[in-house]
Amino acid sequence: MSFPRRLSVQATLTLATGLLSLLALSAVGIVADFSIRVDVEQRVFEDTERAAVDWIGAMNEARPPPPVTASDVNLIQLVNSSGEVESASRAVAGRPALSKYWPSSDDRIQHRTECSATQCVMFTAVRPSPQEEQLLWGGESHIVYAGRAQPAILATHTLELLLGAAVLLASGLFAGVAWILVRQALRPVEAISRRIAQVTVTDLSMRVPQPSGQDAIALLARTANETLSRLQEAVDHQRHFASMVSHELRTPLTGLRTQLEEAQLYSDVDPRTAIDDALATLERCQLIIDEMLALTRVRTSSHTPQRVDLTALAREEVARRGGKVPIRIHADENVAVFGNPVQIAEVLVNLLVNAQRHALTRVEVSVVRADGHATVSVLDDGAGIPPADRERIFTPFVRLTEGRRRDPHGSGLGLAISRAIAQTHQGMLTVEDSPRGANFVLRLPLAPD
Repeated sequence: MSFPRRLSVQATLTLATGLLSLLALSAVGIVADFSIRVDVEQRVFEDTERAAVDWIGAMNEARPPPPVTASDVNLIQLVNSSGEVESASRAVAGRPALSKYWPSSDDRIQHRTECSATQCVMFTAVRPSPQEEQLLWGGESHIVYAGRAQPAILATHTLELLLGAAVLLASGLFAGVAWILVRQALRPVEAISRRIAQVTVTDLSMRVPQPSGQDAIALLARTANETLSRLQEAVDHQRHFASMVSHELRTPLTGLRTQLEEAQLYSDVDPRTAIDDALATLERCQLIIDEMLALTRVRTSSHTPQRVDLTALAREEVARRGGKVPIRIHADENVAVFGNPVQIAEVLVNLLVNAQRHALTRVEVSVVRADGHATVSVLDDGAGIPPADRERIFTPFVRLTEGRRRDPHGSGLGLAISRAIAQTHQGMLTVEDSPRGANFVLRLPLAPD
């Protein structure tokens, strides 16, 4: 990830965080604005209603006492049915009635807000009960208006401006925090990007910095390192393949060139004999190439495992083998593994062919369960393999003297392919001690019942 690319990601995430916080805080601001307005209105009307009800309660048959005004509820009037103001507080003395609204006898207390050219007034209109009207005014209807000028927080947009400024400030703060956090979070990604950019085909040993923990970046670093490891392994296999093929093909190709040059230079060389020799050499080259490709496919290809009855497969391969050396088999029933049946059968064939080639009188095969594994043992009664060579024989193209004597045309890849197949099946193929001959042991994990 280049710096501009990282900056773009950082800016995008920060912008997204800022927009989301702006939307969320805007919603909170709208709810807060509505709640504050409702609360202020409720408090104003509670005060005005209390002032009106208290004044009515203080009236008697004589002239009503002057209204008691609070510092905020200072607009109080008593209005008769003709619309005349009979008594009023000092703030509205000599002024007409605050409103023409007249509550009904069924709903005697009403809260209202009315605006003129100069101001808006919030008031409560209270109509005394019929009994009070009868007692005080001989049944004539009266209304008490108690109000005050609308508070500035409701009359103007100051509240909205303050809340809007708070929302913008908080959104900016969230965006700033997001910028810092995203920048810190992307630093490991930038380090991973720089290290991957330094990796080349000629040097795949480098690994990216791996943070501790189980977060997404740590998982990304582990995945990148695992990918680099697999890539390095694949490239090493390819290099090894190319090296071995070039080494093993050099001798037969040199011989082939010599044969053809002799046939071309010397008239006494039989052309048919030269062609036959060249074809034999080409067949050996083709065998080497085919088996090396098979070894590469085993190491790099993947397969869908299936349940394989190893007992039945071993008995089938033993039954197919002829030759002068007999094969005896002892197998537990239903020994099953998971894997590729074609590849597992190839391992069994290679082991049986190798055992018959070196055996003197017999080959013994066993298939048993042991320690959670299926174990296949192929034992011959031949000369055996020296302990120092028991690992070396699994190296491609390595052939012992006895093997070259008994099979001069072999490629030396059969055991290497067999071990590679065992390893891809999470198993192992080794040579173990035996009283006589060579004892090849294949171990594969048992399939669950």
